[in-house]
Amino acid sequence: MSQSINHARSVIKLEVESSRGSQVIVVLRDKDRRLTDILRREHLPLNTRCGERGLCDGCIVELLAGNLIRIATGETVQAGHKPVSVRGCEFRLGDTTNVNPDTGVGVKIRIPPRSLLAHKPQIVSEFRTNVPRAHDPLWKPAAVPRVSAASLEPVYGAAIDVGTTTVAALLVDLSNGEIVGHAADFNKQMHFGDDVATRISLCSADPTMLGHLQDAVVKQTIAPLLAEMLRQAKAGAGQLTCLAVTGNTIMLHLLAGVDPVPMGVYPFTPGFLDHRVIQLPAFGNAVIHLFPSAVAYIGADLTAGIFSSGLVYDDGPSLLVDVGTNGEIILKKGDHLLGCATAAGPAFEGAGLTNGIRATAGAIERVRFTKEPFAVHTDVIGNPPVGGIGLCGSAYVDFLAEGRRIGLLTSKGRFDRARVADASAWLHTTEDSALAFRVARGQGKRDIVVSEADIAHLLQSKAAIAAGILTLLEKTGLTPAQIKTIYLAGGFGMHLNVGNAIGCGLLPGFKVKQVEVVGNTSLAGAYLGLLDRGVLDEITRIGKKIEIVELNLDSGFESRYIDQLSLPD
Repeated sequence: MSQSINHARSVIKLEVESSRGSQVIVVLRDKDRRLTDILRREHLPLNTRCGERGLCDGCIVELLAGNLIRIATGETVQAGHKPVSVRGCEFRLGDTTNVNPDTGVGVKIRIPPRSLLAHKPQIVSEFRTNVPRAHDPLWKPAAVPRVSAASLEPVYGAAIDVGTTTVAALLVDLSNGEIVGHAADFNKQMHFGDDVATRISLCSADPTMLGHLQDAVVKQTIAPLLAEMLRQAKAGAGQLTCLAVTGNTIMLHLLAGVDPVPMGVYPFTPGFLDHRVIQLPAFGNAVIHLFPSAVAYIGADLTAGIFSSGLVYDDGPSLLVDVGTNGEIILKKGDHLLGCATAAGPAFEGAGLTNGIRATAGAIERVRFTKEPFAVHTDVIGNPPVGGIGLCGSAYVDFLAEGRRIGLLTSKGRFDRARVADASAWLHTTEDSALAFRVARGQGKRDIVVSEADIAHLLQSKAAIAAGILTLLEKTGLTPAQIKTIYLAGGFGMHLNVGNAIGCGLLPGFKVKQVEVVGNTSLAGAYLGLLDRGVLDEITRIGKKIEIVELNLDSGFESRYIDQLSLPD
């Protein structure tokens, strides 16, 4: 009897409501075990985008019954008549006394859809290549002794773009260049933090984190993608001979297990920049080619994109703009290549915003306003029968441009009540005393809003990118009108309304006809390099040729940044 009583006291039943339904988890009591850890082990990972440092609201859960204890202070939060919102990374399960007598459940929580990472990401694997290629694959028969050149089995290679947030991969028949499989997923490193700075900080604070981050991208992300693509092609693991990998410099270091910490402090020294060939047990006998980078913050994703987009051969003057967690910009004038990276932050991926979410099923991706009568129109990814679970980056760009167009937003990003018919139905004050606009009624009839604080974050991100573009133009004596083509790269660019990107000032002073959307140019470069080994030499040459502009050392960058914090007239 005493053993059964002790067992009952050592465990607690946690009921979890989410978009996947309701489930009961039996949890061993552990005074230091975070709620986020419990849920992650049950395949219900939360948006721990700040590295579980309590700096964002990505991992918000709602306490419905029982109590939770704040780990840092021991403070108890008790469920009330209304759901109590808390950050999952800051709390553990409480020492519950009020157990439901019918179910035995001691704590009950609800995970809002925007807090749950268990969604399939909208990752762009499409691209345009504007350059010819030869057929001289990276793989040579001698590289893998047990796969002979005379084998009747097809031989495959994989092209992989390792992004900070997402990873996209293609399986390619090396005999003819045919793409026979494709797969994509979130980079599982995101459970440790949303951006490269957080991941570098983790490695600096605890050297063992390097191994955890390597396992997250190699074993938990890329290896399953390769297995999925081989299943699609009905091929065996031994037929995979070669991987061509692009990504930013920090991602390539973490994949290779090389310490990224020196890149986190001046003078930002990488462990390697050149083409590197490695092998990892998780990928069997496949040889891994890490593509060359330019500097710590202009990586192989950009050098590959400069090649695959055709920018390197463009008469120009032209720009390559890749808007992601960082905004990376390359300008070509004549034979001159200039490059810079701006700290745009992850706002366009929804981080730090009231109802921000990455582009996934259920996310609002389009916003349009009509004036007479005033109305808001939205498009939701996957077209679910409800109003959506949050807003992704392209919707926020629409909101800024559309809001400014109809006068809802002032140039400083403030709401103008006089421009909205029946303003009280759309505008209200949040719990943080911020004025917010209701865009839609989401799942559970919750309002999906954009606050003035959200707008301030978005303006900072768009200002960083716009000021970076204008700084490169100033360095070369060019104006936006003189640019022949802007190659808009990356998944964000594929979903963007180009007119609204211009309208909100993200692409300042340009015209729609100047913009060419080229998709995932990083993956395109990996694909071209996989099939033509001469591409690697060209990408290496590109990396060494780029003149890097240090924006923090440019005397005019700060004033341009401040100017771009406003919305255009």
